[in-house]
Amino acid sequence: MFPILCDIARPCGPWFSRYSAPWSLQATIPSSFATAKCFFLGSLYRTVGGRLYTSLPLAASCFSTVNGSPSTPNATECALVQQGYTQPDFRSTHYSAHMMPQWETCQSTVQRCLLNSNDPSDPTAWEDNECWQGAIASRYIDVRSEDDVLAALSFVNETGANETYPAITIGAGVPFEDVYAFAEENNITVVGGYHQTIAASGGWVQAGGHSILSPIYGLGVDRVLQYKIVTLDGVLRTVNKFQNSDLFWALRGGAGSTFGVVLESTMLVEPQMSLRVAAISFNQTADNARGFLELLVNNSYKWGQEGWGGHMGPASLINVNPLLTLEEAQASVQPIVDYALAQNGTAVVEDLASWQTFFGKYVESAEASVGVQTILGSRLIPTDPFFTDDNGKEALVDLMVKMVDTYAVNPYIIQGTPFLYNYTEGTTSVTPAWRNSLWQIGFHENMLYNATLETMYAQYEIVNNITSWMRELAPDSGAYFNEANPYEPDHEVTFWGDNYPALLELKNKYDPFKLLDCWMCVGWQGPADERYSCYLNISTDY
Repeated sequence: MFPILCDIARPCGPWFSRYSAPWSLQATIPSSFATAKCFFLGSLYRTVGGRLYTSLPLAASCFSTVNGSPSTPNATECALVQQGYTQPDFRSTHYSAHMMPQWETCQSTVQRCLLNSNDPSDPTAWEDNECWQGAIASRYIDVRSEDDVLAALSFVNETGANETYPAITIGAGVPFEDVYAFAEENNITVVGGYHQTIAASGGWVQAGGHSILSPIYGLGVDRVLQYKIVTLDGVLRTVNKFQNSDLFWALRGGAGSTFGVVLESTMLVEPQMSLRVAAISFNQTADNARGFLELLVNNSYKWGQEGWGGHMGPASLINVNPLLTLEEAQASVQPIVDYALAQNGTAVVEDLASWQTFFGKYVESAEASVGVQTILGSRLIPTDPFFTDDNGKEALVDLMVKMVDTYAVNPYIIQGTPFLYNYTEGTTSVTPAWRNSLWQIGFHENMLYNATLETMYAQYEIVNNITSWMRELAPDSGAYFNEANPYEPDHEVTFWGDNYPALLELKNKYDPFKLLDCWMCVGWQGPADERYSCYLNISTDY
């Protein structure tokens, strides 16, 4: 289950009366992180007549730090607690109070919130000490009838209440620029995409969802905890690892527009974090690109171990690291800095306060362009041998230089695979290639608005040729569904690997009449369908 930080008198605040449709654009991000998390207990709260409460330790009002967060002591309430601290009638009327206070604490970690029972007014108990929840349940129901008990048991049976997470719920259609702004206001970090208008709960998370924070914190599919989805039988389903778990697995990598209409997703969040940022660039020439690419290849394995993630090319780099100090970050990228400055370029290594600060300064000016006819291609590049073996490194550099020399196409390198993330095998349905790769190399080819049919075929051929080189380099790897060549051969294996047969079985289970179909999605019915008549007839046998 997900955590609730609610006011005791009104555990879920006014949000439920204000927003009746949490998946609509106006209702997806309430005004506080606490009320957003209250959504998950809202039904139970209403069922028990509002008698679902959040509990804190009995003496919490005396402390200035409660559960790791600053808190303003309440002198009046603290005085009442001191007065009744050793009185049985007082303790018996407070949910969080036990006859023997050690059972309120987590004895094994010494996390507690106790007064001096010999002298409850002794200020040394709370001065310079923190108050922790300990063994006290964070929520309780003031039971007035058997219906309350039944409601609580039904809730536990349906949702499982034995796990809590810091999380955010995001409605379909809400772009990351809004999510990031909301996260900044609430001192949290949402791991997400590298563009303002990516819809956080849409194809990004359902197909994988890479981020430059993914090396440490995982892909979007690793961080999603729950979906709300309307399946093709007209049923609104809550989908998580306890309910409809097979569909949850499918939605963690099987891509969008396939299994139903997702209305919202719930994702893990991290505390607000500062970032060390390296921004390096120089003017690219025929003579300096290879040297820079060699430096990237030779340093990226070390950078992966240090927690760096970012976007790189033959003459630029914008990388971030939440783990290193500024001094460590400067030392880590010094070879790249030296190379760029030798080319009369620029290099900045700095400390920024938050993801939103970084996003506003760097991403909005560097993100992918829109409104341009663009053909994408990409491949995931395995760590071994391309970053661990000299021959593998040379082959990778040769490929990227060949792209530049043959077609004047720059490789777009994303160090955004879950390199350090502690993945639990089999919990997502993306291609397993994500788990043993260090880079994704992407590229694009733009078409003019008035391109002739002949020109369009020629440009698709360039994309096909380059992706063919990539497959020859790393034949056992795969590609990211969202950023792949639209004419990728053997797409089932490329996008999903060994997971495809199980995904197809689930597609047939939840959409037996094939009401949803999209290009190269799970269960795709092929290019002959009339809805694809506007696609070019390009052979994938290359």
